[in-house]
Amino acid sequence: MTCVRPLCILALAAGLFAGFPGAMAAEIAVPSGSDALIKAIENAQAGDILRLEPGIHNGPVVLDRPLTLKGDGKAEIRGNGTGSVITVDAPDSAVIAITVTGSGLSQETIDSGIKLTKKATRARVLNNRVLNNLIGVDVHGPKQALVARNVIEGRRDMRKNERGNGIYVWNAPELVAEFNTIRYGRDGIFVNTSHKDTFRNNLFEEVRFAIHYMHGNDGVISGNVSIGNDIGYALMFSDRLTIENNLSEGDRDHGLMLNYANWAKISGNLVRDGGEKCLFMYNSNKGSVAGNRFEGCPIGIHFTAGSENNAFSENAFIGNKTQVKYVGSKHHDWSKDGRGNFWSDHAAFDADGDGIADTVYRPNDMVDQILWTQPAAKLLLGSPAVQLLRWTQSQFPALLPGGVVDTAPLMHAPTFTTPNAGAKG
Repeated sequence: MTCVRPLCILALAAGLFAGFPGAMAAEIAVPSGSDALIKAIENAQAGDILRLEPGIHNGPVVLDRPLTLKGDGKAEIRGNGTGSVITVDAPDSAVIAITVTGSGLSQETIDSGIKLTKKATRARVLNNRVLNNLIGVDVHGPKQALVARNVIEGRRDMRKNERGNGIYVWNAPELVAEFNTIRYGRDGIFVNTSHKDTFRNNLFEEVRFAIHYMHGNDGVISGNVSIGNDIGYALMFSDRLTIENNLSEGDRDHGLMLNYANWAKISGNLVRDGGEKCLFMYNSNKGSVAGNRFEGCPIGIHFTAGSENNAFSENAFIGNKTQVKYVGSKHHDWSKDGRGNFWSDHAAFDADGDGIADTVYRPNDMVDQILWTQPAAKLLLGSPAVQLLRWTQSQFPALLPGGVVDTAPLMHAPTFTTPNAGAKG
């Protein structure tokens, strides 16, 4: 069979373009009401953009081929109170600038405003308002998803522990969640068994834990803001996390909590006015804590005897009732390369003007350790025996117990810039 050359070229080009999703994509206007959206999805071709007109569109809906649902901020997809409102079950799909509400309330089936399945590789969830669902966005298995600039608010008519998480992450490697504002859920972002994820520049308010990170290695937590939550950043059973330039302000229990989190890099964070501990480290080893500011907490840092080989330097401890709580006999020098940390209660001089105090700083003594292990001993604090013990330790340093000592304390605290996080549409 012969072929006229121009027609052959056109046929070949058509065949090539047919192999690329979205090559013949159309933009389709979808009116509100009735089942127009459901029918539009059924009739759409891969790569089509379904532009939702203002008003209420009935859900739930399932994207089983690469599609984009796009609103203008005035379109709402409302579920029927059962299951998830939008389920994305295809790669290269997007949900953009839509209000999503009306999920079911089953924790067992992880009912969500927006659910990304394992097939939703490279899915994008952008500039949405995900309101009053059990779980805001469930990222359940896809690779390289993006969840950005959304406002996610949970159910306020439920007790906190009965609510779902703002963003629930399971086995979603290389997820990026950024510039989201998350309120009123159980945890802001809950991670379970997911590696190489990035959470940056998010704002968390009125949740249990801002970021609850479990069994996820090589993750980045950067530039986030946690205000008035139970715990700011709870990082557990994970290795090689980078925690940098975050803010925890007024969190009721801990600003930062590390539990079996090894090789962590903690830098540039500002934790202030916490209700209990700025930083709590439990059995977390071989980490670096440098350039942070811990301010106005009952305890600046509490780390247990199971946390070993962590390097502390260039931090500022300001106005904490107890700067460091360490119950153990091992000696820890909190300085590196001739530079330690700044301690607001360290009355010291700097005769040579090198920025390093002339005397070492020891936050705890033998009396402190007795009080931590035997709280009833507080009754003896004003006794002559306790006063004599403290005077003796000051005159004979060899009597001091093991613990933290800063051999090169800083004379000035480093400055910090508060991160500007949250949804930006």
